[in-house]
Amino acid sequence: MSTAEAPRTVTASPVLELQLDCYSEVVGPARHLAATFLERLEPSLERDARDAVILVVSELVTNAVRHAGGKLCTLRLTADPASVMVAVGDSSPVLPRPRTPDVTGEGGGFGWSMVCRLATSVEVHSNPDGKTVTAAIPRHDASRSGGSGRDSRATA
Repeated sequence: MSTAEAPRTVTASPVLELQLDCYSEVVGPARHLAATFLERLEPSLERDARDAVILVVSELVTNAVRHAGGKLCTLRLTADPASVMVAVGDSSPVLPRPRTPDVTGEGGGFGWSMVCRLATSVEVHSNPDGKTVTAAIPRHDASRSGGSGRDSRATA
C-alpha cells in the first residue's frame, strides 16, 4: 500500500511589519522572524538570497540599535517576484555612512559596506521622525541574470 501526500501550498502575506524595542537582544529575534517570513514565500528564495536577506536584516537592525539612540525601530520586509525589500526605520536623523572597519576589536565598521554590496539598491529616506534605510535583495543570483547595478543614495 502506498500513500501519496498532497502537494503543499504555502501562502504567506508578502509583507512583514514589526515595531521592535531598540536594544541589542532584538537582533536575533529579528533575524529569526525574517527567516520565518522567507520560508513561507512561494516561490522560495535561493539559499544565497535567503542568507543575504537575513544578513541585511541583522546589519540594519544592529545599526539602528547601535547608532540611532531611540527606544523603537521598525522592520518591514516585502517581497515581489524579483526581490525582497528590507526596510529599517529609526528615530535618528543621522544618515548612515561608511566607516573604516575596526579589525582589532568590537568597533564594527563592516555592516554598511556589506549591505551596499549585497543589495541591488540601497536608499535612505529622511523624515520628520528619523530615517528609513531600504535595501533591495534580488531573489535570484543577479550575476546569472545580467543584473549588476548597485545604487546607494540618500534623500531628504
